[in-house]
Amino acid sequence: MAHAHHKIDSHTVDFQVDPVVLELGQRFVDAGHELSLVGGPVRDLFLGRVSPDLDFTTDATPDQTVALIKKWADNYWEIGRAFGTIGMRKAGFQIEITTYRAEAYDPQSRKPVVAFGQSLTDDLFRRDFTINAMALRLPTLELVDPFGGVRDLHASILATPGAPESSFSDDPLRMMRAARFAAQLGVTVHDDVRQAMTRMAERITMISAERVRDELVKLICAAQPRAGVDLLVDTGLAEFVLPEVSALRLESDEHHRHKDVYQHSLQVLEQAAALETDADGPVPGPDFVLRFAALMHDVGKPATRRFEPGGAVSFRLHDMVGSKLTAKRMKALRFDNDTIKAVARLVELHMRFYGYGDAGWSDSAVRRYVTDAGPLLERLHRLTRSDVTTRNQRKAERLSFAYDDLEARIAALREQESLEAVRPDLDGGQIMALLGLKPGPVVGRAYKFLLNERMEHGPLDPAVAESKLQQWWAAQPEAAADTSTTAGAAAVAAGAEHSDTKES
Repeated sequence: MAHAHHKIDSHTVDFQVDPVVLELGQRFVDAGHELSLVGGPVRDLFLGRVSPDLDFTTDATPDQTVALIKKWADNYWEIGRAFGTIGMRKAGFQIEITTYRAEAYDPQSRKPVVAFGQSLTDDLFRRDFTINAMALRLPTLELVDPFGGVRDLHASILATPGAPESSFSDDPLRMMRAARFAAQLGVTVHDDVRQAMTRMAERITMISAERVRDELVKLICAAQPRAGVDLLVDTGLAEFVLPEVSALRLESDEHHRHKDVYQHSLQVLEQAAALETDADGPVPGPDFVLRFAALMHDVGKPATRRFEPGGAVSFRLHDMVGSKLTAKRMKALRFDNDTIKAVARLVELHMRFYGYGDAGWSDSAVRRYVTDAGPLLERLHRLTRSDVTTRNQRKAERLSFAYDDLEARIAALREQESLEAVRPDLDGGQIMALLGLKPGPVVGRAYKFLLNERMEHGPLDPAVAESKLQQWWAAQPEAAADTSTTAGAAAVAAGAEHSDTKES
């Protein structure tokens, strides 16, 4: 294991480099080429983090690189060859080696035009930020830092090697990356960078929805997502990426009759992240679904805000409206259907609990809450608890006690009956046998009726369930029409008897 000592201001940083790195460097130097570890992995060495992904840059062409690593790597691939990149695996590391670039982008296109370069400094100059524009020459481990990356890392500043406008023209996604680094590394964005992001925000629309989505997910799952979201909103990038979040900055009415919905949403995001569990718990963090639902839970408020007579402000049905807006935005960002459904469902259910605190619920209401939440229940618990940002201590405590009580009720009902899978007391086969039906929509209606009974009354004795089903069937139009089967005839007779007693 090789050690390198580098000064970062008055501190000497001692970092260890895996033998694989040195071995690879030696292969290139022996063949008359340069090779440097570059970008994120070098930044991470200064931050004391080790990455399983290693990026290198070289003056060797892709063909020369393949010749050098073909027999050495565990396996390799050439998907990025057109961009000068050869990928490989070795000893558990994922490695990419890219030929120096002097890259020219067409400002009107989202695709880079690749031109290979001769110099490491030129290559570093075209990287996104100074903290990612550092390299370690191999195998000597000499630090190459022409743009002050170490200085900026120490000062926690995010700056670009050249003019930020050029960097963002090269690849507008870098504006999203700036917000992501603010969230991941806790860095402050340099004023020039912030101003360029603000001026050029609209250019993010040139980038594919998938690339924007991937940066957004990293931002939301970072250590300080609030800082990243705030930067997107402040610079106007959110107007194009997450306009529903920008819209949360409701102009306050003159009497401040409702709290700042935007700041409240950021606080709920932070509080939800703090309630995630470790890997063995029910909601291992970072959990994108919980966090994104927390950020989006109130996006239905701007569209539903009403000033009531007497000075109150209402947001009726903002949960339903917000759920639809969230799903629409996530579709536009090309999220997969399962993730969209989960986040939208949490937004839809986030107000459900408030009826509990006021009135207390019947067992059937508790069963419905659990069934409606389904596999999202543990996330819903955390979202609902996070949604309390009041400074009124007594109100906060009252809500917290009420939620403790609801969780205790759920646990007690779970002991008595299997709430995860609340099913009717008779299955489809039993329903068809009892009523003499073939598969079809009527069986579905009968199933729904029994499910409702199960919700309302808990588990029923099979005989009671059969009797209730017969009574329901008697009132259905199909029962009157279908006297051909004995079960149908019996049901009709039972129905006639039942209606006689009703009239007498």
